[in-house]
Amino acid sequence: MSLFDAYRYDGKRALVVGGASGMGAATAQVAQDAGAEVVVMDFADVTQPGVKAIHVNLAERESIDAAVDACGGTVDALFSCAGVADGTPGIERINFIGHRYLIELLLGRDMIPRGGAIGMISSAAGLGWEANLDELKELIAINDWDSAVQWVEQHNKADYMSMKQAMCAYVASNAYPMLKRGIRINAICPGPTDTPLAQANADVWLGFAADYRDDVGVDPHTPLEQAYPLVFLCSDAAAAINGQTIISDAGYLASGVTGSFPAATPVAGFLFGR
Repeated sequence: MSLFDAYRYDGKRALVVGGASGMGAATAQVAQDAGAEVVVMDFADVTQPGVKAIHVNLAERESIDAAVDACGGTVDALFSCAGVADGTPGIERINFIGHRYLIELLLGRDMIPRGGAIGMISSAAGLGWEANLDELKELIAINDWDSAVQWVEQHNKADYMSMKQAMCAYVASNAYPMLKRGIRINAICPGPTDTPLAQANADVWLGFAADYRDDVGVDPHTPLEQAYPLVFLCSDAAAAINGQTIISDAGYLASGVTGSFPAATPVAGFLFGR
């Protein structure tokens, strides 16, 4: 036994929701390589060898119920990675309400034991949630699926940015109650990452911060580069980190906030709501 074992997942069971492609697939690969027994849920076909594959449609409550039944057992690390772009029907369920429902279902069945952790993939688009916290608290407080969907529709929040802000607010607001159960929850807010979803929206998603990357000489992140910090956050090595949304964007927004890269300052101001 070494001190580095805190980074490993030996003897642990990891559930990756949205693990068929992109950052989710990379997360499943890293967790498996770190020693975890891995279960992958996705709407798409799962091709990674050595994992238990379960079909799920996060837009349908009954599908989530069936997927959790099929998962069974306990989940030491839950990675909520699934997401879709603006214009996708049911985006409010796929990007937030479905994830939250699955988490609460696992908690209600005591499937996440003490010492467990939850890691979510939000987005730079989810930053600035603090400015909308009072409104987001209304959504977070609604436990009923249909009522939550209705609230989103009534408030015209069925969009990518709003649901990523809801995710960030959910992570922060649950740091205390979940830790009382011995469970941590965190998220990453990735900058542009070369995934199939990003490629499908390349002009906007991969064009974002391109001037910064060109200037410092880096490429858009790979899925693995985002999976590494996410898997770390759910490891025992991250025991002191809870309720945080970690920005993983190669320093673009920090450079905008401080003005060291002036072109990013208006963007950072907008995203942070400052």
